[in-house]
Amino acid sequence: MNAPATPESPVTVREFARLLPATRRGARQARLLAAEQLRAWTVPAEAADRAELVVAELAANAVLHGRHPGRDFRLALSLDRTARLVRIEVTDARPDRLPPAAPLSDPAPDGESGRGLLLVAALAERWGSAPCPPAGKTVWAECRVPAAGPDQVN
Repeated sequence: MNAPATPESPVTVREFARLLPATRRGARQARLLAAEQLRAWTVPAEAADRAELVVAELAANAVLHGRHPGRDFRLALSLDRTARLVRIEVTDARPDRLPPAAPLSDPAPDGESGRGLLLVAALAERWGSAPCPPAGKTVWAECRVPAAGPDQVN
């Protein structure tokens, strides 16, 4: 006897994670993987673009400031359609190198760094960091996703 078919509830939370080498190439790969995943999840272009930029900055910071020889960094993305948020987490191997609670508001005009977290703060709804035992930290950001339009799949 067959059980009656029941409608499945739509999946509202989707997740993706990948370990990447803590190199410039790994940081670039993080952005490309994020772009591909957000497209697969049908995140609207404007929100996907913001999230990709945040991934690029957090991955670059993990490679530049969080690198530990022989250790990878981890990119994790989650899409919560109910809360309408993309959460980005980048975990590196340096628990001692936490980002400042507030990014520098006035980096040197001719400086080659110091703007990444300003960009993250401008693009994300909120961001922060947390220890990741046994050895590491996670820097995270959440980007708002507009409600799906009639031409988008949930």
